[in-house]
Amino acid sequence: MIKVLLADDQALVRAGFRALLDAQQDITVVGEAADGAQAVRLAAEHRPDVVLMDIRMPGLDGLEATRQIAADPELASVRIVILTTFDLDEYVFEALRVGASGFLVKDTEPVELLRGVRAVAAGDALLSPGVTRRLIEEFATRARIPRGPKDLSMLTDREREVMALVGAGLSNEEIAERLVVSPATAKTHVSRAMVKLAARDRAQLVVFAYEAGLVRPGWLG
Repeated sequence: MIKVLLADDQALVRAGFRALLDAQQDITVVGEAADGAQAVRLAAEHRPDVVLMDIRMPGLDGLEATRQIAADPELASVRIVILTTFDLDEYVFEALRVGASGFLVKDTEPVELLRGVRAVAAGDALLSPGVTRRLIEEFATRARIPRGPKDLSMLTDREREVMALVGAGLSNEEIAERLVVSPATAKTHVSRAMVKLAARDRAQLVVFAYEAGLVRPGWLG
């Protein structure tokens, strides 16, 4: 059973999501939060698999709540999906930077919302290659809080190469084709890079690749 926490300041929005999610045999809503502070408390209390987090809430906003949940070692298994009204939201890149696994537009089709919840619960980042490219193009050059790049000295040359391709939006299969290796080998390199850099998931690895200068918007075709 996938446990979901809803965090949105609009009761009607939470009610709509709850009705959809609770109707699924493999998903249950374990709590609702009307602001970021409540979301952090409920995440610690319920240890949900997935938090659907609105970015704009009164008091502690969704960005800071995401930061606090992602920084708590005891909540390492909690995955956060940002809910946004706009397809390209200025806060989304920063949310990915601090640990969110992806984002969904609030008016997304119900089947896509359910697919997203299940994918993130299974450990996948909710970012298609196309979305990765757009995120880097639209957000990375104007991220709100500059931060020093990750130290990549512990990575092998091949792991750096693979990380750059992840940052450019390539899937494991596309990376394997580019490097003439098996998809399993490509996946292993990606996993090792994530472990060494303490990246929560592939989404955060994309952010690290950009910050380290391994990929820049001008490189993306």
